[in-house]
Amino acid sequence: MTEGSPPQPSPPLVLVHGLLDTPRVFDRLRQALGQRRQPLLIPELPLRLGSTPVMEAAELLGVHIEAAFGLEQPLDLLGFSMGGVIARTWIQLLGGHRRTRRFTSVGSPQQGTLTARPWPRRLLKGIADLRPGSPLLERLNGDLELLRRIDCCSFYSAIDLAVLPGWRAVLPLGPRRMLPVLTHPQLLRDPAAIRPLAEELLRP
Repeated sequence: MTEGSPPQPSPPLVLVHGLLDTPRVFDRLRQALGQRRQPLLIPELPLRLGSTPVMEAAELLGVHIEAAFGLEQPLDLLGFSMGGVIARTWIQLLGGHRRTRRFTSVGSPQQGTLTARPWPRRLLKGIADLRPGSPLLERLNGDLELLRRIDCCSFYSAIDLAVLPGWRAVLPLGPRRMLPVLTHPQLLRDPAAIRPLAEELLRP
């Protein structure tokens, strides 16, 4: 950017919800952003209480993105909870790295969560994908070359009963920031979490 030139507009922002959520889980974050991150896409993904495999959800995410922004428009992604693994799967395994500028992971079991262990894969394939050491997470964490090309960061809560233990809710690279909240839902409800998330999404 040359001196005195106007700032370049941010690319579209895509927000990806978690397992038991709808797009409304982002209402407070949207209010904090105002009109400063437009266009904004918050697709509703049918996760079916965890029976939808993460790869299938990531493919559907890609369909929504292409319908809204075509095949080449660069964009930023934020994924909350399971949505962070879905977004990451689209980035690393379905070609999303070619158009992703930034990826923000919020309370997402990028290293797996112990709460996913008891559930049978034959019934809840999506939840089983979130087990520590699952084939999907091993594949994602085993080759980080595509993720290194993207500006990544992670936000998490140390006390998070949805992602257990809480420190597993981070990407294997990029900055990590612990938010001062006590529960998983507060990551998108408490002002102490919303403020730094909005600041990150509004960063030039």
